[in-house]
Amino acid sequence: MTSPEEALQQARATYEEHARTCRQCHFDAVPCPVSKHLLRAYNNARREQMRANSGVR
Repeated sequence: MTSPEEALQQARATYEEHARTCRQCHFDAVPCPVSKHLLRAYNNARREQMRANSGVR
């Protein structure tokens, strides 16, 4: 199981890589469904890290 910090870094890297390489996201400036999913995963990882840092479960 990965730590919240590792999950956050991985989700961010995956989202940013997709945004750079996806034709629709990069050139059309319109987020594709995959981009929306990856951003949601990144936001969830960020929330989880904030919970872990605050000690609240």
